[in-house]
Amino acid sequence: MFSFETKIRVRYADTDQMGYMYYGNYAAVYEVARTEMLRSLGMTYRSMEEDGVMMPVLELKCKYIKPALYDDEITVKVVISEKPGVRIVFTYELFNQDGVLINLGETTLVFVNIQKNKPCLPPKNFREKIGIYFS
Repeated sequence: MFSFETKIRVRYADTDQMGYMYYGNYAAVYEVARTEMLRSLGMTYRSMEEDGVMMPVLELKCKYIKPALYDDEITVKVVISEKPGVRIVFTYELFNQDGVLINLGETTLVFVNIQKNKPCLPPKNFREKIGIYFS
């Protein structure tokens, strides 16, 4: 299992008239967490694309428990529970600055060979870096 945490501040532009983070912005928060998780492994989405692999989202799940409010500092925990193959599943837990769980999410992404536009295994360097967490 691989786990990573990052923090995100809710900006005014992210909120609705009630001061709650707009429901559609949670997917962007998940993306930030995935991107920072890759950086923690010494990689980027760009480096994967340069290796000929893209990662489109296949499925998104989101459960709202409590609202994220304007100017809250949100801790996003992202977990990969199963060793990635052609697909990779990320789960997310979002906590407000008081440590209260406010949101649960999950995304399934698929590794796709850019030239062939077909599912493929992750790039070798990613498999090596993430593999040590799944022995």
